[in-house]
Formats: sequence, C-alpha cells, structure tokens
Amino acid sequence: MTRTVQHGSGSADVATFASVDPRTGEVVDHHPVHVASDVAAAVDRARRAAAWWGGLGYSQRRRRLRAWRALLARRIDELAALISAETDKPRDDARLEIVLVVDHLDWAARNAEKVLGKRKVAAGLLMVNEAATLEYQPHGVVGVIGPWNYPAFTPMGSIGYALAAGNAVVFKPSELTPGVGAWLADSLAEVVGEHPVLQVVTGFGETGAALCRAGVGKLSFTGSTAIARKVMAACAESLTPVLIECGGKDALLVDADADLDAAADAAVWGSMSNAGQTCIGVERVYVVDSVAEALTERLEARARRLRPGAEPGADFGPITMPGQLDIIRVHLTDALDGGARALVGGAESIRPPYVEPVVLVDVPADSTALTEETFGPTVTVTTVGDLDDAVARVNEGRYGLGAAVFSSRRGEEIAAALHCGMVSVNGVISFAAVPSLPFGGVGDSGFGRIHGADGLREFARPKAVTRRRFRPPLRLLTFRRSPGAVGLLLRVIRLRYGRG
Repeated sequence: MTRTVQHGSGSADVATFASVDPRTGEVVDHHPVHVASDVAAAVDRARRAAAWWGGLGYSQRRRRLRAWRALLARRIDELAALISAETDKPRDDARLEIVLVVDHLDWAARNAEKVLGKRKVAAGLLMVNEAATLEYQPHGVVGVIGPWNYPAFTPMGSIGYALAAGNAVVFKPSELTPGVGAWLADSLAEVVGEHPVLQVVTGFGETGAALCRAGVGKLSFTGSTAIARKVMAACAESLTPVLIECGGKDALLVDADADLDAAADAAVWGSMSNAGQTCIGVERVYVVDSVAEALTERLEARARRLRPGAEPGADFGPITMPGQLDIIRVHLTDALDGGARALVGGAESIRPPYVEPVVLVDVPADSTALTEETFGPTVTVTTVGDLDDAVARVNEGRYGLGAAVFSSRRGEEIAAALHCGMVSVNGVISFAAVPSLPFGGVGDSGFGRIHGADGLREFARPKAVTRRRFRPPLRLLTFRRSPGAVGLLLRVIRLRYGRG
C-alpha cells in the first residue's frame, strides 16, 4: 500500500492511500485515510441509522437483509474479482468465500427473531405471582475491525449478525483490502437506502484506534493477538465491550484407525489453501507412530503437486502482507537450525511474493514453527505414541482456536478433550461453514463468538422484565411484611428443597 495526498476542491487536502495487487504492486484503487473526526461523524450518523433500523422490527429487517443476500448472490463474480484483485487468491476461492457470506447472512436474518425475540421464562417458586420475560436489545452501533485474509467472510460474521440483531455498523476493513469493505457497504445501500446502516471508514491503525474510542456500543475485532491487546486497552478507556477473534496454531490429529487418504487431503488443504493465510488453517499435524510413515508419504506427495502463482491454474496465490514473509522465514530457519528436516521445500521456498509448499518433520518442540502462528503454506508433522499424547501437546499451547481429528473410534472423545473453540472430526475447517455453530477461540485466540445463536447474542444485550400478575401470597419485598413471613417462607423452602 502507499500513502498519497489527493487535492480536493475543499479547503483541506484529503490524505489517501492505495490498495495494491500483491503480485505486481499495481494500484487497484485509492481510498481516504479517515481521521478521528471522520470516524466520530460516521458513528454519529450510525446512531441515527440504528434508531431507525432497530425500530423496524425483525420482519422488516429480515426482508431487507434477504434482499441484500439476493444481491450478493447475483453479483458473486463481481465481488470475487475485487477480492482476487486485493488479495490475489484464486477466483474460485474468492467465490467460495462469498457463498459462505450469503449462507451466513441468510441464517442470521431468518433466525434473529427466534433467538433474540421476547419470550416468557419461568418465574420460579418465590416469584410465582410475577410474569417474567426476556428479550435482547441491540447495542445501537457496533464497530467492526476486519482482516485481509478473508476480507468478506470474516467481517460479515460480525456485520451480518449485528445487522440482524438490530444494530447499525461502522466497519474498518484492513488497509490491504479496503475496496472489499467499501463494496459491501455500497451494495447494502442499494437495498437499504433510507439510512446508512453500514458505513465504512478506511485507513491504518490510527483509524481503527479512533473507532475503538468513538463510543460504539460494542466492538468486534479480528486480527493478531498483539493488536487485540491494544484494541482492548483502547476500548477499556470507555468500558466498551469487545469481541476478540485472534489467530491460532491449529492442529490436525491422526489416529491409527484413521482414513489416511482423507487425513492427508485435509492436512494439505487446511495448511496450504489461501497460501496458508487462514486463522483456522492447519499448521501442525500429530500422527500416531504406527501410521506416521504412511500418512507422511501421502501428505508429501500431495504437497509436492501444489504450485503458487498468478495464473488461473495456480493452487494458491501470494503472501498478501509483505511483512509476513519475514515471519515465515524466521520460523523455517528456526526449525531447520534446530534439526528439523524439510520433506518438501525449505528456506528456498520463499520467493517473494510467493511461498512454495513446505512440509517439515523432526521439528524441536520449542521451535517457533510449532509454537507460534506462521500464517504461510507450511505444515509440521510430529509423531506421537497415541492421541492422548497429542492432545496434551496441543493443550499446552497458548492458542485455542480450531482443530481437526481423524479417527474412526475416538473422534468425538478426542474432540471433547481439546482446549479450543471448534473441532472438525474426520474433516477440516467444516465448522466455519455451518451457520448455526458459534465461531471463536480461547486463550490467545480470543473470546466471544460470531455465527450461530451465540453470535447473534454477542450483538445484543439481554433485558429482563417482571410484571406482577397478582398480589403475592407472602409479602416479602416490603418493610411492611408480617413478622412471621420469613419464617413461613423458610418452612416452605425446607419442605421443597431440604430433602436429598
């Protein structure tokens, strides 16, 4: 990206920056660098939009969001071309990303009322004279700071669900993919033209920091753990609640009775699709010793066939963020210097802006290639005595986003034992494509959830209401209660609950 100054017709110059093609450095488009006053103005507009949007009710919001869903479905190729231009991922991968956007948006629109709508709840023995209800109300304005690796699907896990819950949204996309964010806002404005319920502010870290401090009702962030800490600190100044989705060091575990062909396919796709730039991508494989050689041979053969590039037939594209190349290089060097062997590729696989597939074995347990997020088309393979050993190694790490388990008998048992937010059994990354399942992690992978009913509730606040139906048989919540009221209550409680 580059920073330039564009001279407008007004009295002040407007700073702009360019989004660029990662392969060639050619400019895709220019976008404004929004400063704190611009962000504050967007949030003010969003507050007015939120009052109107929230007042529409679920059925009217559902109708409008379904119209947006239909527009996205019709224009998949248009948005996919923009995603490919700003990230250089293959066109079909971009199309698949938008298909997931459409499916999740449809789910959120259809299920928001069922999940968040007003409902009766039991009042219990003590409050038998009260009618109790629970409903979820929108925060008003939700701020979203999105990533570049899946510039439509990941932020829409917050945007779509926040809109379905009745909020307006101010979205700050990555400076690497600002055009995708602007396209999403413009497309929604085509079907919801009355008020700006989705606005985009573009720029760099300062723009994101301004959004954290702009007084939004909640902020959703996706990015690195280091930046997440800064986001949380900025939001803490005003006690703005946050939803944090950071990276991972996801593992794929392979048992002795696993389908090895399926496991090898999953390991290669999970580690190398999108050039490995997937927060829930596979970075580590743990395989029991009795099938380790057979799995490794399959994995190696599949990885060798993959080629990065810009041509239509390439398997994956470049490393989108130039600085990531240095991290990948450091991790590979650390592993190889520590005694690891590269079965596929090696340090020479880094050919900016591309990284060719790398498969490592015999990686030291303390190597950064095993402990830190690499975010490239690399994977390590570690042999273990059994899957219990693998689970222990995975759970020692500070990340806990997703995982995969291949086992005919113990898949669900192992899935339950892993300390993470999501697991695919005999598959990989499939949980992200199920709209009704929550998405998120634990530990340094963050907290809070997008997607599913939990994702809808993240963007609303519960409100409890009681309404007196009749005079209580015992008047307890008053200074005028009778002297024996509490004693009578205790006798009732002991009769009801005092037996084992």
